[in-house]
Amino acid sequence: MAGHWVDPLLHLPYRPTTQRHPLGSSAKEFLAERAVKYESLAASDYSRQVDDICSVIVECLVSERKIIAFGNGGSAALAMHFTGELVGRFLADRAPLPAICLSGDTSALTAIGNDYAYEEIFARQIQAHGRAGDVALGLSTSGKSTNIVSALNRADALGLVGVAMTGGDGGPASQAAKYAAKVPSNDTGFIQEAHEAALHFICHRIDEVYTNDLKERKIALNG
Repeated sequence: MAGHWVDPLLHLPYRPTTQRHPLGSSAKEFLAERAVKYESLAASDYSRQVDDICSVIVECLVSERKIIAFGNGGSAALAMHFTGELVGRFLADRAPLPAICLSGDTSALTAIGNDYAYEEIFARQIQAHGRAGDVALGLSTSGKSTNIVSALNRADALGLVGVAMTGGDGGPASQAAKYAAKVPSNDTGFIQEAHEAALHFICHRIDEVYTNDLKERKIALNG
């Protein structure tokens, strides 16, 4: 079909955001469609990629390093959501964990954007707060955001472990990161949902680690 991209997760033509569902469509239909896409997602490389990222994040925290997360727009909200779950709690009662969201400091964002460049708003904060061994987690549905790519490159130069969560082919962000999880879709809304599901899974794993014998977990991780 001309002008339509076929969503590999649904095997049906993807309707661009300019073409809304008819008024007669229901939440049931929407959720049923999502269920099909999640089933396909679970069978894709994304699941393995998320497992890899989860291991990296857990090892970082157990090694008493910190997570530095960042993103734009909806991805900024997801980054803040994730770090909030770490500093606060997810489901289990545990000690607070070191995590910073770079998208939330409006003074730093506007000062850096005004005095330097918008693509520096996260990179400069990583230079200020990041230390070797920390995880720099960049979220971008397209993987093309220049400020995300710049931050991941800066993180790599400083010895941080770069992690990208993206969509589509991953874009430059996935190439700048050491680890990447790419949702095989160009549907921005679904990519964000898949990122949130992955972050919730990671929170579950962190809860499992920190509600068991931490010393034994450290030994297991150090092999």
